Amino acid sequence: MSNIYIAGIAMTIFGRHFDMSIEGLAGAALRGALQDAGCSADAIGAAFYAGITNGQLQGQLSIPGQVVFSKVGIEGIPVFNVENACASGSTAVHLAVQHLRAGSCDVALALGAEKMNVADKSRSFALFDAGWDVSRVEENFATLAKLGEGIEPPPGSESDRPYSRFMKIYAALCRYHMKTYGTTQRQIAAISAKNHGHSVHNPHSQFRQAFTVEEVLAAPPITYPITLPMCAPVSDGAAAAILCTEEGLRRIGADRSRCIRIAASVIRSFSHRRIDEPEKNIGRLAALQAYEQAGLGSEDIDVAEVHDASAMGEIIQAENLGLVPLGEGGPAAERGEFTLGGRIPINTSGGLESKGHPLGATGIGQLYELVTQLRGEAGARQVGGARHAIQENGGGLQGVEEAALAIHILSKE
Repeated sequence: MSNIYIAGIAMTIFGRHFDMSIEGLAGAALRGALQDAGCSADAIGAAFYAGITNGQLQGQLSIPGQVVFSKVGIEGIPVFNVENACASGSTAVHLAVQHLRAGSCDVALALGAEKMNVADKSRSFALFDAGWDVSRVEENFATLAKLGEGIEPPPGSESDRPYSRFMKIYAALCRYHMKTYGTTQRQIAAISAKNHGHSVHNPHSQFRQAFTVEEVLAAPPITYPITLPMCAPVSDGAAAAILCTEEGLRRIGADRSRCIRIAASVIRSFSHRRIDEPEKNIGRLAALQAYEQAGLGSEDIDVAEVHDASAMGEIIQAENLGLVPLGEGGPAAERGEFTLGGRIPINTSGGLESKGHPLGATGIGQLYELVTQLRGEAGARQVGGARHAIQENGGGLQGVEEAALAIHILSKE
């Protein structure tokens, strides 16, 4: 299998960009990635565009990639539009990897961009609510909400403000984990406090305010056990990556010392497993596949970025990735094992909770953080001596798990 490298990568600050268009955000990310790779747009042989908001929020139901790219200087080459819910950006990278390995070109672009902040917030929330089988919404919701039975939410622990219905599902999954493994709300709050603390050192993060565990617990409730700082915000932003084969690196004259190898790229879809079959979890199966592809094990990983649309997601995915045993994610978080300076730092970027979650750009934003870490360029949030990194990015919901899930393992050579 031929080696594929990330030669250039960049992201905008994630946040509320009322003064920028979606093509403005995309152009900023593209220019940054090209500058980082040391090449021009003319070197790109194929482009993969990840975006979900273009249709529902901007009215561009078809050819969003061609439209956006035409405004930022990319035309005449194959353009592929990618939609895989919150895993769209990672899926674009995965498809670019396959395109390069097939020999269709030697330099490819993966770019994700979203403009989610609009005047009518219900339109943005509807994007999340479309991430499952819309023909069976009530049946799906009833089945998943039942997972939280057995733990009675305390009085006053549910917000009376509107938010995505998915947060009730996240809360039910939290409560299932709590009653199955003994995970506590305080341990979930420790994840959130840790990620907000990491974000202080990330100039690209939407939020850069530290919270203590007590402040997270005392914050406005969403639905038990989730409070506001435990949730990813609605975000605008873009991220782009320039991927190359060995020949592509030579052709653009890339600085090999800053090129990071993609040791594994895996996409899986859900299965109709039962909730009491964690060994069949999509994240666990994808991680095992990625470790085999990379020739590495979980013990080789130095730093991770995982999908924490709510803080509980980090606990679940740390366990799925084999970074801790099943049921040990909460205690490990409380002991500080996932914190910078801990045994296995996770979400050094601040995670989705702090850095932001502009859907199609999210996965590439995670990879930006890991490339920065492996290059040794992360400054105050640097993990010392990092050589191998893992990314997990999920999207949508089917059955009792993500509809799609991506894993990438990156290695410094």
